Amino acid sequence: MQMTINGYVGGTNGKNDWMTWNPDDEFLAFLVSLIDSSDTLLLGRKTAESIISYWESTAKRNPEHPFAKKIADITKVVFTKTLDKSAWRNTTLAKGDLAAEISKLKKQDGSDILVFGGAGFVSALINEGLIDEYHLIVNPTTIGDGMTIFNSISDMQEFTPIQARLFPGGKTVLSYRPKN
Repeated sequence: MQMTINGYVGGTNGKNDWMTWNPDDEFLAFLVSLIDSSDTLLLGRKTAESIISYWESTAKRNPEHPFAKKIADITKVVFTKTLDKSAWRNTTLAKGDLAAEISKLKKQDGSDILVFGGAGFVSALINEGLIDEYHLIVNPTTIGDGMTIFNSISDMQEFTPIQARLFPGGKTVLSYRPKN
């Protein structure tokens, strides 16, 4: 999850124009390692609409791009209440209960499940206790107001740190596991 130093994952309008994107080789390798350890990518509809086509077209223009090809090729599950069919390859739609759909996916054989989400989708996953590991990508920026992912939790949650890593391009990744 990309976020600002002060914890926002999107502006009040949902845009991520605050996000820095000067990916150094180490940061790209980290992103690729997350995808390599996964065989399924979960997305909310809004995020899917903004990033799947972008990465698919990037992969077509630059087939050697390490991240774009992996995003284009990985199996994707888009959670939606409004779409009736997928416009993207390697993508299915999940329209049922969030917890039930995720539980079904977790019971399948395979690798890790990775989530790229917007604030609403990730907040819903957090509220249902469905996230096993967090990778918070902190951008060296702040905004005055915006969307967060932890604003609707009802109780304190504790986490076990996994790693903290500063990348040459300026992003810091903070990784945690929930203690429960």
